[in-house]
Amino acid sequence: MTLLQLDGISKSFGALTVADDITFSVSEGEALGIIGPNGAGKSTLFNLITGTIGADKGSIRFLGEDVTRVSPMQRCLSGIGRTFQIPQPFEKLTVFENLLVAGAFGQQRGEREVASECAEILVETGLIAEANKPAGSLSLLQRKRLELARALATKPKLLLLDEIAGGLTEGECAVLVETIRAVHRRGVTVIWIEHVLHALNSVVDHLLVLHFGRVLGLGAPQDMMNSQEVREIYLGMEV
Repeated sequence: MTLLQLDGISKSFGALTVADDITFSVSEGEALGIIGPNGAGKSTLFNLITGTIGADKGSIRFLGEDVTRVSPMQRCLSGIGRTFQIPQPFEKLTVFENLLVAGAFGQQRGEREVASECAEILVETGLIAEANKPAGSLSLLQRKRLELARALATKPKLLLLDEIAGGLTEGECAVLVETIRAVHRRGVTVIWIEHVLHALNSVVDHLLVLHFGRVLGLGAPQDMMNSQEVREIYLGMEV
């Protein structure tokens, strides 16, 4: 079943085109990776999918419904969750309180109703020992985990991860990848933007390559990484 479908999505800011006729689909249960050089339009694509910015042309369908003009809040309630490249938790709230806010808002339920689910997510993301600590006291890895946990608290059917492995050590990255694998295995569809390619390729089923807002290629990770055009543009190598 197709979970997300983009058809001819385009977006410009004046003379700058940040999304140029983007068309692709994601099936339920799939893990799709997105790569591209800085400025390729990767985070902009997430902003278009979540409704943070509106498309100039094209359509976005989620679960068969046209959500192109639907508000970000309604998209979240329908099952689209995301993390941000730079984690910005409510620093004076505890880790658990951060999840309660996300769960209550993202599911439109009371904090008491989502509390047990939030506790389970803390266990799943390795944050249960930090539950009562202020979010502002967390390390970078813990902040990344909290960013993931807050997105999961909204109970997403589609999870968008924006460079969640960036800035982590090799060991920290490996631990985080295992958590993402576990989330995916339990049925959450994932779209993951990442520059840490070995982490990305160990999880995703397909790889989409963006360049100057256009889809350069879409296919199996190894096929995309072996593509001459991808290696020349993305890796900066003459092949």
